Amino acid sequence: MTAYLVSGTRTPVGRYGGALSSVRPDDMAALVVKKVVEDAGLPPEAIDEVIMGNANGAGEENRNVARMAWLLAGFPDTVPGITVNRLCASGMSAIALATAMVESGQADVVVAGGVESMSRAPWVMEKPDKAFAKPGETFDTSIGWRFVNPVFAAQEKMTYSMPETAEEVARRCNISREDADAFAAESQSRASAAIEAGKFEAEITPVPVKDRKGNVSEVTVDEGPRPGTTTEVLAQLRPVVSGGNVVTAGNSSSLNDGASAILVVSEAAVSRYGLKTRAKVVANAAVGLEPAVMGLGPIPATRAVLERAGWAVQDVDAFEINEAFATQSLATIRELDLDPARVNAWGGAIALGHPLGSSGSRITLTLLSRLEDSGAQRGVATMCVGVGQGTAIAIERA
Repeated sequence: MTAYLVSGTRTPVGRYGGALSSVRPDDMAALVVKKVVEDAGLPPEAIDEVIMGNANGAGEENRNVARMAWLLAGFPDTVPGITVNRLCASGMSAIALATAMVESGQADVVVAGGVESMSRAPWVMEKPDKAFAKPGETFDTSIGWRFVNPVFAAQEKMTYSMPETAEEVARRCNISREDADAFAAESQSRASAAIEAGKFEAEITPVPVKDRKGNVSEVTVDEGPRPGTTTEVLAQLRPVVSGGNVVTAGNSSSLNDGASAILVVSEAAVSRYGLKTRAKVVANAAVGLEPAVMGLGPIPATRAVLERAGWAVQDVDAFEINEAFATQSLATIRELDLDPARVNAWGGAIALGHPLGSSGSRITLTLLSRLEDSGAQRGVATMCVGVGQGTAIAIERA
């Protein structure tokens, strides 16, 4: 059976501590879940499952945010929900799981997506293992390792921070600081131009926020892009890795807040409810690789999804590569011999931001928007994943 993509929306992506920092992640998830169901004109009872990706799981989105989002949307108690975690690829994996359910006949209509509020990620403290002991270590759960297993702690490459993995990719793939900064400046330029042209408007659902006086306004635009960013400006930033000289805050993605969702449905559901399909899911893929160069994950993941789809690189009209770092995006483009003009034509995470649990579903939705905007047919979205993984999805307009 074939799985089709219907409806689909996302919030704007907010900066860390920015416009969406006052909004709980479960409320953001509820907003997009409700929107995709209503936009499709479906009765809520028609939904078989809700699958949401989330990378943190330690704060207000804990205890199964997919289920919480559905209930917060005011929908029936009878629809179940499950939350998945593949770190940066959580939202994409939610779509992959939804696709598998539909293709296997286990579901007809699934809401899939992801959410992350890195602004509201809590601090967590290690629980003492002895009575009357002093408090243990404390960690900021916004990003990165915490409570590392001693086995991993003894292996240096297993405890690389994300910027360190990006620096390692630069070293192995001979990517210079100038290369990385030029890529980042182009991402900022493309994103700013896309926003100016209204390219994202159809996929964004405004988020109402209150100020300290209780006044309500709406966040309608991605907060991250910095128009006018140049390589000269980026060249002034200091490297963020000790001993490194390539990775900076300017050529890396940032900490962000956001949510996204899309409906994955069967052909039977399309017929039963008169749904308008936007694309079909042709293939999904997930791979593993050395954690120290997790940024190279899109390379084997893209190769795997193309093989499953029966496509060659030249058959793909548009690519979305999640720009965790400029170094890993450049390495992917070069190794796969992609046409840069077909990659992230509306900018990527360096400009738009990277709310971990939502990014995979966000770039899939943006890929779909790009195909529709240009009249193209085939697209691939791919991303690297912390601790050494990569995922990819291939879609074709229906």
